[in-house]
Amino acid sequence: MSLTRESVLAALKSITDPISGSDIVSAGVMRALTVEGAEVRFVLEIDPASAEAYGPVRDAAEKVVTDLAGVDKVSALLTGHAAKSAPPDLKPSKPAQPQGPQKIPGVDRIIAVASGKGGVGKSTVSANLACALAAEGRRVGLLDADVYGPSQPRMLGISGRPASPDGKTILPMRNHGVTMMSIGLMTNEDQAVVWRGPMLMGALQQMMMQVQWGALDVLIVDLPPGTGDVQMTLAQKAEVDGAIVVSTPQDVALIDARKGIDMFNQLHVPILGMIENMSTHICSNCGHEEHVFGHGGVVAEAAKLNVPLLAEVPLHLDVRLASDGGAPIVVSKPDSPQAQVFRNVAQDLIKRGAA
Repeated sequence: MSLTRESVLAALKSITDPISGSDIVSAGVMRALTVEGAEVRFVLEIDPASAEAYGPVRDAAEKVVTDLAGVDKVSALLTGHAAKSAPPDLKPSKPAQPQGPQKIPGVDRIIAVASGKGGVGKSTVSANLACALAAEGRRVGLLDADVYGPSQPRMLGISGRPASPDGKTILPMRNHGVTMMSIGLMTNEDQAVVWRGPMLMGALQQMMMQVQWGALDVLIVDLPPGTGDVQMTLAQKAEVDGAIVVSTPQDVALIDARKGIDMFNQLHVPILGMIENMSTHICSNCGHEEHVFGHGGVVAEAAKLNVPLLAEVPLHLDVRLASDGGAPIVVSKPDSPQAQVFRNVAQDLIKRGAA
């Protein structure tokens, strides 16, 4: 049986945190878990005053992972931080007072990645684009604004809860050169977010304005599918420099992609381009190319709407496996043709001054 992120997490949950009494995963001590092939890396982030107590914990965590089938190498690091208060509550009792678009402190540019329809790979594109921009030397942040279906913690291999130095601002998490914030870091992976619109909009504003993003060249915002509250809140509360619309080639996806483009036009957000995801599939055994979802639909739509076609991303098993494993294809297999597609998009955006 191949090594999985779930099996590693299950093993680490058997290790007790000496301070809280719960396991080290639930306590938020275990951070930045990465599983790449037979190699496992993670960090135990602790209060330096408790370093002596956590030495045996690190050894036990390293051993329990080393004993897993399929593991060849384990890297478990102890890192210290000052004790911080819990992150602020992201459930405001009432919506924030209306304000016009504002610059997010420290962020030069904001790029929204959207799709009219769910299931077209928008979050995968967002994660790989963020990592590709980071690989090009840009200071990159990724805001997972898909509040009801947050997936970026899994895709970037980030676990644990973010801290807060003052109970008001939030310290985001970081991996693969990308600074990330997601509601998924505040909830359990199998816990549903059951919020109405005002609560959702208030939480989004907090994740934009009350997170210590630091100095970023670009913040990628992974939007939920559709044309609803989150999209409107983003455009009305933050200065969005451009949007990328992701679609698969078939007509049913393009119908919704058109609505997404129309929404951004109404909100006066420039369209940076379209990406055709799952464009073609090449059999890994025989090399036969097959257009599972049709071909050229996004190409034709981009030409019709007079917006750039940024990329045609192939449907490939490695892209899915890399995302599920917490190391996007740009990071796990940077020299692969699939990774190069995202690198090309990143280079194009930098050249145009959009990122």
